[in-house]
Amino acid sequence: MPGIDKLPIEEALEDSPQTRSLLGVFEEDAAAISRYINQLYKAMHRIYDAQNELSAATHLTSKLLKEYEQQRFPLGGDDEVMNSTLQQFAKVIDELSSCHAVLSTQLADAMMFPITQFKERDLKEILTLKEVFQISSNDHDAAITRYSRLSKKRENEKVKYEVTEDVYTSRKKQHQTMMHYFCALNTLQYKKKIAMLEPLLGYMQAQISFFKMGSENLTEQLEEFLTNIGTSVQDVRREMDREVETMQQTIEDLEVASDPLYLPDPDTTKFPSQRNLTRKAGYLNARNKTGLVSSSWDRQFYFTQGGNLMSQARGDVAGGLVMDIDNCSVMAVDCEDRRYCFQITSFDGKKSSILQAESKKDYEEWICTINNISKQIYLSENPEEIAARVNQSALEAVTPSPSFQQRHESMRPAVQSRPPTNRTSSTGSLGSDSASLSALSLDSLVAPDTPIQFDIISPVSEDQPGQAKSSGQSGRRTNPFGESGGVKSETEDSILHQLFIVRFLGSMEVKSDENPDVVYETMRQILAARAIHNIFRMTESHLLVTCDCLKLIDPQTQVTRLRFPLPNIALYATHQENKRLFGFVLRTSSGRPDSRPTSVCYIFESNNEGEKICDSVGLAKQIAFHAEVDRRTSEKQKEIERVKEKQQKELSKQKQIEKDLEEQSRLIAASSRSNQSAGEGQFVVLSSQSEDSDLGEEGKKKLESEA
Repeated sequence: MPGIDKLPIEEALEDSPQTRSLLGVFEEDAAAISRYINQLYKAMHRIYDAQNELSAATHLTSKLLKEYEQQRFPLGGDDEVMNSTLQQFAKVIDELSSCHAVLSTQLADAMMFPITQFKERDLKEILTLKEVFQISSNDHDAAITRYSRLSKKRENEKVKYEVTEDVYTSRKKQHQTMMHYFCALNTLQYKKKIAMLEPLLGYMQAQISFFKMGSENLTEQLEEFLTNIGTSVQDVRREMDREVETMQQTIEDLEVASDPLYLPDPDTTKFPSQRNLTRKAGYLNARNKTGLVSSSWDRQFYFTQGGNLMSQARGDVAGGLVMDIDNCSVMAVDCEDRRYCFQITSFDGKKSSILQAESKKDYEEWICTINNISKQIYLSENPEEIAARVNQSALEAVTPSPSFQQRHESMRPAVQSRPPTNRTSSTGSLGSDSASLSALSLDSLVAPDTPIQFDIISPVSEDQPGQAKSSGQSGRRTNPFGESGGVKSETEDSILHQLFIVRFLGSMEVKSDENPDVVYETMRQILAARAIHNIFRMTESHLLVTCDCLKLIDPQTQVTRLRFPLPNIALYATHQENKRLFGFVLRTSSGRPDSRPTSVCYIFESNNEGEKICDSVGLAKQIAFHAEVDRRTSEKQKEIERVKEKQQKELSKQKQIEKDLEEQSRLIAASSRSNQSAGEGQFVVLSSQSEDSDLGEEGKKKLESEA
């Protein structure tokens, strides 16, 4: 028989909305079983009443036949043959009457007793436990409400002790009642099968024993079937006994282990807070403003999902979004004379929420968890390890709030120079090689037993398959704590930016990357494998084509799933008939002992844009090739200029040395001449003085004449 659905007894203490929703499903199933069993009970009771009536009617018939010879008929009263025949019939019918009486007894024991026990005992027990559970749940909610209203400023130890004891008692009663209620509902899944199969088995066995004297062949045909049914019933009963024993042991263990957790505010020295969490769930009181100065508090179940804070009320099937807590701020606040309150503010400051935790432990864990999520540590590979390393002052932390675009741009890896490739292919260049391609066999392109990958394996990462991680290429964010680093995006300077919507069909390793038939054969094998294994799910992504690489981006989170360097793309083509299908062959360096590169063919489906994507990839490779040529030309020109500059410096240095030598020789010659003309210096000075006096007299006379 198939597996039995069960309620998780371990989650009874948490009492989450998911558990309540699952409990509602089991309660609906119990109600449906009750209605169906009542109808089945009425039908079987009619069979039992009819059998009793048949047994009584058969006995009355036998009695009347026996009394035939005592009747006095006006005609034919002395017919001995008739009398003996009727006596024989009476004997046979009397035996049949005895068989019918035995059948009635067997139906009462084997058919009516099990279904009556199930109806009167098991189903009523479920109803009783349900009423007790509802009462204990209401008492617990009332106790929690009273406890939440305890004043922080005016603490009355007697009142606090009474309220705490009330919470402890009500929570323990609710937990124990819920566990026993879950156990009864789980057991009901076994008992409902027994309650329907065992009466039918008893009914059929009674009928077989009734007809066994005249229907041996019929009995032989049914014996194997009934034996199998009986064996199945016994197996279910044994499994039920084992499961009941296991659940009882689980209840005992959980009662012992959960006793300290019944207290609403456990001692933090015995149960310390965990400050490295990136996920948290539990009940919180949320403040809702009802007026200018008035407000109300509603208790709901809150949980984190990625970078979102969700809430869910009892009875709801799914949770609703409360706030995006990426780059939010969280801090402890004093609010309306309530303890353990904290406030969450969105990164743009337009939305805030004030929440109250039940205990100091939950209060600290909620603040630390939201603080860790606000830094987007959950996007890293080891979030708890990083949170343990960087979590500082979690109770008062307020994280910065840069825009998403700044965060996304600042976390991209830097541009890396790539060698140009001489091999480009597209659908327009496939016809020239058709003669040589026809000679290749399919086995030389793709191995028959090559495994196929139908989904994207790589998580939030930009690493290439078979390559080790490098700095700046480990995912969407190089710094998991929100600060913008100095790393420049590798696509900021790219000339080409084209985005396409694609769906990943699969990938597999190929033997050759020289032939477009590789892409066609890979498409055929992947589509055939999907059809054989009934695989219909496809991962939708955004394909970004740039001059450096091809990127698969998650459309929801904008996180890069896979990155394909453009120089490593050796071949690309679209399907010959279905233009929505396209693929490319990526040449990567694997960790094989022979260090041979491997080629992997990736197949995608687009929205009638296969040729456009191939043209875009071809254009990107051309742009990259020309950019590489320009870069090499520029580097060569710079090298020539550096050589010329070096030669010019050498020439200038040589000229300076010659100039220094000439200056030194000139100074030596001037020094020798000065020693020879030392005696002539006085005569020159006296002559110059007399000439100056003569010139002075002549100038004086000239000025007087002009006046």
